[in-house]
Amino acid sequence: MASISAVRRARVRAPWSAAAWRDTVFAVSGVPLQFAGWLLLLLPWAVWTPARVTPVLIMTAASIVLLLLALRPLTSWQRERCWAMLGLHVPRMPDFDDGRPWDALRDLRSPELWRAVQYHLLAGPALAVGGLAVIAAWAGGLVLATSGAYAWALPGSSPLSMVDKAHSVRIGALTLLGLLLLAAAPWIAAAVRRLDARAAAALLGPDRARELERRVEDLAEKRASVVDAADIERRRIERDLHDGAQQRLVSLALNLGLARETLTGVPDEAMQVIVAAHEEAKEALTELRTLIRGLHPAVLEDRGLDAALSGVAARVPLPVRLRVEAEPRASSTVEAVAYFVVSEALTNAVRHAKADEVDIAVVRRGDVLRVTVRDDGVGGADPSGGTGLTGLARRVGSVDGTFRITSPAGGPTTVTVELPCAL
Repeated sequence: MASISAVRRARVRAPWSAAAWRDTVFAVSGVPLQFAGWLLLLLPWAVWTPARVTPVLIMTAASIVLLLLALRPLTSWQRERCWAMLGLHVPRMPDFDDGRPWDALRDLRSPELWRAVQYHLLAGPALAVGGLAVIAAWAGGLVLATSGAYAWALPGSSPLSMVDKAHSVRIGALTLLGLLLLAAAPWIAAAVRRLDARAAAALLGPDRARELERRVEDLAEKRASVVDAADIERRRIERDLHDGAQQRLVSLALNLGLARETLTGVPDEAMQVIVAAHEEAKEALTELRTLIRGLHPAVLEDRGLDAALSGVAARVPLPVRLRVEAEPRASSTVEAVAYFVVSEALTNAVRHAKADEVDIAVVRRGDVLRVTVRDDGVGGADPSGGTGLTGLARRVGSVDGTFRITSPAGGPTTVTVELPCAL
């Protein structure tokens, strides 16, 4: 496989291949643009070379201003060259490219501007030398490889004349050297092309570190939007169920209860069906109310965490000490996460921990809402054990919160959650 790969690479880099000519044209076409930075710096000095200090300073300033004015056009042309010849897209730098050419004179602290200067004054000229090396390899190789074709026309006194046998040996050596140069030229062009592409992407495109920061910020904003949208959707479903299906079930249960109490002379079999239907309707209503509270309790939105958690604590068949200091109120999304943390922790305390009492503290300090739930149960809670703790940790993480649980064997179990309120 290695030999096949080597043969394939050699075929791609053959002097007559399309890749060789593409790389050559790309490397050679960059020479004028890559020397342009230094040409602009030296242009005022070619017009006039002062001898005194003040004119020298003025000429130096003029050279720098001329370069800064040309930075944006030169950078744009380099990007167009990469795209047109290689299909390489070098993204624009918003802080550098958005504006007029003379805006560079007041953006001297811009990191993007100085990266562009590095390319046009350091990397560019070095790559231009590589482009000249490519020209030299092709031109020198062609001249030397074909030396035997014109050596016969040279005068006898010429060192390349074929009159002398020694000269013929020299011609053969030069021809061989020319062929080697022609074979090496595509590899040189490919090396210049790779270096130029990397330099353009690194210095003429957005800074990778800043681009990653922007992406992280963008993803954080999008995730927050998704979480808020999910919370809004849960509240909509809660309202629809509360105002629609729950009201219908209440009406159905009332009618069945009324029929159960008032109808007389009904066969026993029919009455048994009515009684069963009434009981099923009441159970369905209870389950629906539990489902609605699980989606998004209306009291949470209307009256806040204190009232909502007081209702949760009242439904638990355990003594619960509750302390809520959550003013000013956090966003509805953060409050919903805090509510479900307490609800799930209480459920685990009743079902799994066999606790006798639970302490709950929900306290806001600055931009952090801290939720602590402690029970005196048997402990040993494991997030991987299917007690809902894994889903709870994910819900906390969706708002960039932290989730910690301490539950040694024998208890107590303490769940601590910190939620950022600056959302």
